[in-house]
Amino acid sequence: MERNIIQLNSITETHQLLGLPKPKHPHVSFFRHRDIGVTAEMGEVYFSLNMYLIALKDNVGGSMDYGRNKYDFQEGTLVCIGPNQVFSSNYQYKEDSDDWMLLFSSEFILESSLGKTIHDYNFFSYESDEALHLSDDEKKEISDLATRIEKESSQNIDKHTQDIILINLESLLRYTKRFYERQFYTRVNFNKGYVVDFERLLREYYSVKNEVTSVPTVAGCAKILNISAPYLSDLLKTETGKTAKEHIDFYVLKKAKMLLINTRNENISEIAYRLGFEYPNHFSKFFKNKTGLTPKEYRHISIC
Repeated sequence: MERNIIQLNSITETHQLLGLPKPKHPHVSFFRHRDIGVTAEMGEVYFSLNMYLIALKDNVGGSMDYGRNKYDFQEGTLVCIGPNQVFSSNYQYKEDSDDWMLLFSSEFILESSLGKTIHDYNFFSYESDEALHLSDDEKKEISDLATRIEKESSQNIDKHTQDIILINLESLLRYTKRFYERQFYTRVNFNKGYVVDFERLLREYYSVKNEVTSVPTVAGCAKILNISAPYLSDLLKTETGKTAKEHIDFYVLKKAKMLLINTRNENISEIAYRLGFEYPNHFSKFFKNKTGLTPKEYRHISIC
């Protein structure tokens, strides 16, 4: 069934759709969920925003559907969505709800230091069931920063407005990153299951039963584990000190060394193909970048 996707390219378009007053700032918007009217019909529609979205869901029912899963709201959860991701929502608001949503455009941060580091905040690419669950203190910390942004973006714009908003926005993202790392640690037993399964995937990838056609990828492993690639990488980084890509490179390199030493009857090209490299020269470049030696040089030294 084809999905009806509404593309929203600006803060103004978003306000118009949600029945909100005209925004006072062209690139930043903060509003309470109780101020918008989300109808049942809107729950059937998918949206794609050409901007960043951060939403606190606290005293509210309903769900949000994006990525591969449907996320049922619990108290004190923070959802972060990057530009051009597709999602739908079906909120059930309560009169005492103080939930909020913060939007900011890519243009707003483009020339700032945050524009250079925004891609470090991987949680904008997490899946729906990888939302951040906040404690009361953490929720207050995040909400205080968001309301400072609300105050600054809703008054007359002057030469200090952008800098003040950026300072609070970057602080909000840094706290979100810290609280996500806290969540990784507090879910240590659950996360270790992912680590074990990931390591098992790598071992099985080059098994005799598996016909290898490519080098393993973070995205491929994450799909099998049913989590997002950024979440998998951040989880592994917290648990092991290495990203998913570093784990994969280490395993492929270990496998390559073993083949170079133990299969002297196979040439370098044959080993490259066995490892899943499309071209032998790509394998040689990878190997030399990791060891400082070409596969041929490594094999010669090992045999001698």
